[in-house]
Amino acid sequence: MPKQNRRFVIINGDDFGFSRGVNQAIIKAFKQGVLTSTSLMVTGEAAEEAIAEARKHPNLAVGLHLVLVCGRSVLSPSQIPHLVDSQSNFPDSPLQAGLRYQFHPAAREELQREIRAQLEKFRDSRLPLSHVDGHLHLHTHPVVLRILVELAQEFNIRVIRLPSEELKMTLKLDRRGLLTKLVWAGVFGRLRRYGEGLLKAHGINFAERVYGLLQTSSMTEEYLLGLIPQIQADLVEIYSHPAVINPEEPLNGPSGSGAAELSALLSDKVRNAIVQSGFELTNYNQ
Repeated sequence: MPKQNRRFVIINGDDFGFSRGVNQAIIKAFKQGVLTSTSLMVTGEAAEEAIAEARKHPNLAVGLHLVLVCGRSVLSPSQIPHLVDSQSNFPDSPLQAGLRYQFHPAAREELQREIRAQLEKFRDSRLPLSHVDGHLHLHTHPVVLRILVELAQEFNIRVIRLPSEELKMTLKLDRRGLLTKLVWAGVFGRLRRYGEGLLKAHGINFAERVYGLLQTSSMTEEYLLGLIPQIQADLVEIYSHPAVINPEEPLNGPSGSGAAELSALLSDKVRNAIVQSGFELTNYNQ
C-alpha cells in the first residue's frame, strides 16, 4: 500500500494585542483548545500584554498582523501624512486605502517606511517571527506584498499568508453573504495567483489552502465540523478571531462572533474532526 502523506493544519488566531479580551481568548484557545499560532498587532491597545503572554508560552507561534487599515500606525502622522490622520489612524475603508497605495507615489514611499517600522517593532519584542499576514488582508495588495518581499531577507520573513479557499465548498456549508463571498473569491483569487508567483520566485513559503476569509466572523463549531473533513490539501491554515467580551473594550468583530469562534477552538468535536481527517496540529515555526 502507498504511504499516505502526512497532513498538517495550523490553527491561527488573528488580532493578538487588539484588546485584553482577544489576548485572553487566544491564550485560552492555545492552552485548552486547538489553536497553535497567532498574529500580533504591534500597535494594538494590548500589544505589550500580548508580548508578555507570548513569552510565557514559547510553543505558541507568533507572526506579524500588519496593520495598514482600521488601526494605528507605528510612525507619527508627521512622518506618514499621506497614510494616517492626525491621531495616527489609518482609513477604515480597505478600498480607499488600497487605491491610495496603488496610485499615490508619496503614499507608497511612506508605506515602505511604516511596514519597516512595524517589522522593527515586532523584532524589538524578541519573539521569533513565525509568519506575516495582515489586517483585512491588505498585505496581499501587490504594492504591499512587493515591499514585504523586499524586506524578507532582512527580517527573516519565511512565510506569508495568501488566502485560498474553495468558494463552492463554503457556499455548500453556508450561503449567507453570497454577494460578498462571490466578490471576495474573485478579488482574492486573483491576488493569490499574483502572490504565488512572487513568493515562489523569492523562496518565501505559503500554505496550500488558507480558510477563514469567506467565512469571516462565522468560523463556528458547526462550520468547522463541515469544513475539515472536506479539505483535500495537506498543508492548511485555518484562522479566526476569538475574543472574550470585556464590557469596557471595543470589539474586533460583530457582537457575539468572538465568543462563538473561541467556543469552536475549544470544542472537542473540532479536535476530533482534525484527528479523524488525518491532520497533525502544527505551526509555521515547527
